Amino acid sequence: MFESAEIGHSIDKDTFEAEVPALREALLEAQYELKQQSRFPVIVLINGVEGAGKGETVKLLNEWMDPRLIDVLTFDQQTDEELARPPAWRYWRALPPKGRMGVFFGNWYSQMIQGRVHGQFKDAVLDQAIAGAERLEQMLCDEGALVLKFWFHLSKKQMKARLKALRDDPLHSWRISPLDWQQSQTYDRFVRFGERVLRRTSRDFAPWHVIEGSDPYYRSLAVGRILLEGMQAALAVEPKGKSKSNVAPLGRSIDDLNLIGALDMTLRLEKKDYQEQLVTEQARLAGLLRHKHMRRHALVAVFEGNDAAGKGGAIRRVAAALDPRQYRIVPIAAPTEEERAQPYLWRFWRHIPALGKFTIFDRSWYGRVLVERVEGFCSPADWMRAYSEINDFEEQLSNAGVVVVKFWLAIDRQTQLERFEEREQIPFKRYKITEEDWRNRDKWDVYTEAVGDMVDRTSTEIAPWTLVEANDKRWARVKVLRTINDALEAAFAKHKK
Repeated sequence: MFESAEIGHSIDKDTFEAEVPALREALLEAQYELKQQSRFPVIVLINGVEGAGKGETVKLLNEWMDPRLIDVLTFDQQTDEELARPPAWRYWRALPPKGRMGVFFGNWYSQMIQGRVHGQFKDAVLDQAIAGAERLEQMLCDEGALVLKFWFHLSKKQMKARLKALRDDPLHSWRISPLDWQQSQTYDRFVRFGERVLRRTSRDFAPWHVIEGSDPYYRSLAVGRILLEGMQAALAVEPKGKSKSNVAPLGRSIDDLNLIGALDMTLRLEKKDYQEQLVTEQARLAGLLRHKHMRRHALVAVFEGNDAAGKGGAIRRVAAALDPRQYRIVPIAAPTEEERAQPYLWRFWRHIPALGKFTIFDRSWYGRVLVERVEGFCSPADWMRAYSEINDFEEQLSNAGVVVVKFWLAIDRQTQLERFEEREQIPFKRYKITEEDWRNRDKWDVYTEAVGDMVDRTSTEIAPWTLVEANDKRWARVKVLRTINDALEAAFAKHKK
């Protein structure tokens, strides 16, 4: 795979200087058009052999283009803040918004290759990391991002010669780090595992570009041309509409019965039983969140449900058991302008709690397969792929020690009508009822169908849905608390094994 990058590509200085002005002008034009259109971000991944000119080339690109529209980031050793969260968190929060370019050194590929080279894990873990990178890039591209991946290459002989030359140059010897010399000793393993990663992750939506790094003029022009061609091609593509797409239908039961319709909505608790059980479960939750095992876990509770199903009341009963410093409530409304400039999961990734903490999402990432689906805010292709993207997201959380508990609070149509009318009559509850609530009620059957699909496709062993019969608020609140407690105890017990 790297043979063609070891044959001695070179360009003379005169040719380089003759081509740069036109290339630079075209890059600037593409960059400003990208900013003006703000339809997609450009994500540039920089990887390869040490000493192959990665930093020098990016520095030159910053000189050729407008550096105010480029974010150059290096992901070195994980900080304490990053270690307390899932591995992908550090990359998600650094994604450039639409209209900008992000250049990532030390990205997800660097971590997996270096870890395998130094024996921190075996091939099976590397393969899992490769698959995860592929899914991440597929999602970013599906969300509109342009992903350009560069591998800067040198032969072993070229690498050693370059490091020695830098070492003997008083003006540039500072550029050699211990990692550079270390990689010269592990070159064969680094290239072998690097080839494995490139072979598995060079896909049509995000192919790798292998650049020979021995000649600075050649590598600079090669990277500049590829970057320009990629941006021009992406800018030339017409924005996708919300019209037709070839999406296979979802399989459904022939009798239209789903899990929501099968709930026993008559379940209820008497006031005395409710008060006793509520206090018991609140005390249990307070103790679990102070337990020593919580330092190895985080907790995420997702609240979805019919309008007026009592999500707010259930959340208040959960929070009432805790010190406010232990939890955070994240209410999810329509995305802001900043959030619309990112992939839809971005605004949830940035709120993932650190180990030992608890985050409550009042509405969540499931808006993609509920309100966005029903209201036509995204295409069928977008919400169909979201099921697997959400499952993958929650699996990443679980693998990092996050306990994910998901609730759908369900009420029947008559109960919803009674609660809507009650809200309109009580002054301090009127703010809870809007014209949109009444309009959504007219789409009850469509929303019910979407909820059924959501539960069928995203209720997994890792993060199962808990369907809460919420016609009786007392029953619902106790069930929510008991479910959270049971999930934490199960996670703690599993960790002991």
